[in-house]
Amino acid sequence: MHFLRIRSVFISFLALIISLPVLALIASWLEWNSSSAQVLLEMLQTVLPNYISTSLWLCLGVAIGVSLLGTLTAAAVTLFKFPGQSFFEWALLLPMAIPAYVVAYAYTDFFQFSGPFQNFIRTTWGLEGRVFPEIRSVGGAMVVFTLALYPYVYLLARTALSERASHLMEAARLLGAPLRRRILQVALPLARPAIAAGVALALMETLADYGVSSYFGIQTFTAGIYKSWLVLDNRIAAAQLASLLLLVVLLLLQFEKTAQSRMRFSNTKLSGTLSREAKAIELSKSQGWLVSLGCSLPILFGFILPIGFMLKPLLASEASIPWERFLDWTLNSLQLGGITALLAVGVALLLSFSLRQKNHLFSRLTTQLVGLGYAVPGAVIVVGLLLPITWLQQQWPESKIGFWLTATSLGLVWAYLVRFSAVALQSVQSGYARIPVSLDDSSRMLGVSGISLLQKIHAPLLKRSVAAAALLVFVDVMKELPVTLVLRPFNTDTLAVVAYQLARDERLGEAALPSLALVLAGLLPVILLSRSMKKT
Repeated sequence: MHFLRIRSVFISFLALIISLPVLALIASWLEWNSSSAQVLLEMLQTVLPNYISTSLWLCLGVAIGVSLLGTLTAAAVTLFKFPGQSFFEWALLLPMAIPAYVVAYAYTDFFQFSGPFQNFIRTTWGLEGRVFPEIRSVGGAMVVFTLALYPYVYLLARTALSERASHLMEAARLLGAPLRRRILQVALPLARPAIAAGVALALMETLADYGVSSYFGIQTFTAGIYKSWLVLDNRIAAAQLASLLLLVVLLLLQFEKTAQSRMRFSNTKLSGTLSREAKAIELSKSQGWLVSLGCSLPILFGFILPIGFMLKPLLASEASIPWERFLDWTLNSLQLGGITALLAVGVALLLSFSLRQKNHLFSRLTTQLVGLGYAVPGAVIVVGLLLPITWLQQQWPESKIGFWLTATSLGLVWAYLVRFSAVALQSVQSGYARIPVSLDDSSRMLGVSGISLLQKIHAPLLKRSVAAAALLVFVDVMKELPVTLVLRPFNTDTLAVVAYQLARDERLGEAALPSLALVLAGLLPVILLSRSMKKT
């Protein structure tokens, strides 16, 4: 009983610490004063409408792009048989390995006015001036986000279609429905909740972005939050803007959860004859190669070309590669990723084990609070984290709490845990879902309970889930930009920060090396994901 009380108190404290930035943003409205009101009013009359309209247009373009690209590729590899189908099933996930801001650097270097593409066109055709639309624009950002984020829709839509679509389309064929009607009225309605969930995830990533919007000079809501804090020096106005963005993200998160909850299909067994006849539709030779070409385009533009565009300036750069500094950046990234991964996995194990022991309201609420962080943009987390730190520093200046949380890696790891504990929690909970509850009952009857149950029974069965959780958190931390950019201590640059700073200074040849290192790290979870999909 004493152990249970200590565990409950510790879990409550842990949930409070991780959810504190979000709670601080909500509490910022209690500090409403004339200064913050004046800043918000001036922004509402000047730049805020532009922030809102730009963010809305960007989200609209990304939603259309990822839904079309993700749905079409998922339907192609699931419903049809064509050359290279097994290859495209996993290769279409490759763009997930490249952070969106790295794609932006690559295409900017190639398509900008002084880049090789426009120089070649002007030299070959004797043209003058710009011969290609400006890549640093809202339209360019839509393309970049679409290429980087469509795998969210592809992954969920493919899962939904592979569960039931082939059998139901075969049933529709036997009833005389033509192919067009089978696709539009049978297959796509099955995938509609999955498509909606994937689009919501892509939009949350779009709203959370800072690297692409900052590099392209796009005035999004996230940029407004940073300007309110760093330029206008008004933390309350920045917090209130961040809370508005948080509200939008929470609505998207609820929309994603609603769509996910609708992804349920009947488990009724089909007849043996129909089950044997349900096969992917075999296309003609010309149609098959056309579909193969269509599936190869997202891989080409979302993975192969960006890597090629980054390799070219790296190899052509006359500047010597600072290998010693590169090793320091890599070491900093590895250390931060490793520490955060271990802590996030520990938090996930503790919360999941507690929820499994007693699935009551308190455990569910604490788990939901911790799981909220992944949907919160990095800019919002930074503002929410610095608010209580600033207040505590003002109340107790001798405590030096501001120093310990901003001049060391402590605050950075804290922000990472707020952002990525949900990733580990989801993976560990999925592992627990495969362990029958009856195993716990049998263990208790044999005298194994409490922490011993976790150590002796659950831990061996959760090895793969825990390893996957640690890997996902590790890679996410290495790619995280806005949190690291603001909270990093002096002389603690990471690969993501250095790549952003070098690209911002137009030193793309030097930015290519840390960018490609991030791509290499991002390939690890993609390989893990593709292997797990093959096993299912």
